[in-house]
Amino acid sequence: MRHPRLLRAGVGAGGAVAAIGLWQLAATVGPVADSPLPTAVDALGAFAALLGTPEMWIATGDTLTMALLGLAISTVAGVLLGIGIGTSPLAMHATRIPLEFLKPIPPIVILPVVVLVLGPTAGMGIVLVVIGCFVSIVVQAAAGVFDTDPVAKATGRSYGLGRTEILGRIVLPSALPYIGTAVRVAAPTSLIVAVVAGLLGGGPGLGQSLLLAQLSGNQAQLFAYVLVLGVLGLAVQGLSQWGERRLLHWHPQYRKQVV
Repeated sequence: MRHPRLLRAGVGAGGAVAAIGLWQLAATVGPVADSPLPTAVDALGAFAALLGTPEMWIATGDTLTMALLGLAISTVAGVLLGIGIGTSPLAMHATRIPLEFLKPIPPIVILPVVVLVLGPTAGMGIVLVVIGCFVSIVVQAAAGVFDTDPVAKATGRSYGLGRTEILGRIVLPSALPYIGTAVRVAAPTSLIVAVVAGLLGGGPGLGQSLLLAQLSGNQAQLFAYVLVLGVLGLAVQGLSQWGERRLLHWHPQYRKQVV
């Protein structure tokens, strides 16, 4: 099955090249030729120059630290709370409306309060990432636990399994696809929130670098940082998908993908 993968990779690369070509045309002879938009060549040149600067790598490390640490905290706390909610029908129904109410609220709403309390620090960014990812992971984990096949649990009890064994051998494996999907969706969200923490909250990382490039009027460098974020987003998304496939390789849906 290597040829379909190579074909998909080739089509993706072709789409990227076409997008860069359209960008170059639009910035040179197109409708935005006289705007501050830099050409693709200038942005790519600034991107290559950034790769040789320690400031870019330090900012990237700060952003990844906030995103990944916040995502890890959200995952552990969200899964534990989701299991507690999903194992109790009363708790499941009692928390459904509050959780669904909180889920669409963006963390930027409480950004001023978090900055006031923690200051423009990496800790502020981590807290914002946790706020942005925690609720959705709780909802998915609780749904996965709650939707476990009751026949499978009854069969486990008939074989003498205790509550802890049923939770570990039946409920959690059943809920893992839900949890894996939640973490995969939350991974790019964590990166976005970490960038916003620097862009609007003054925290360290690529968001702050974007703001400084904008304030200095260096449009080529500004779009170079946008390219850095795009590459970083692709890497985070790819790693999350790879981890999900490896963790759930036994599941029929993912077994077909691996084959």
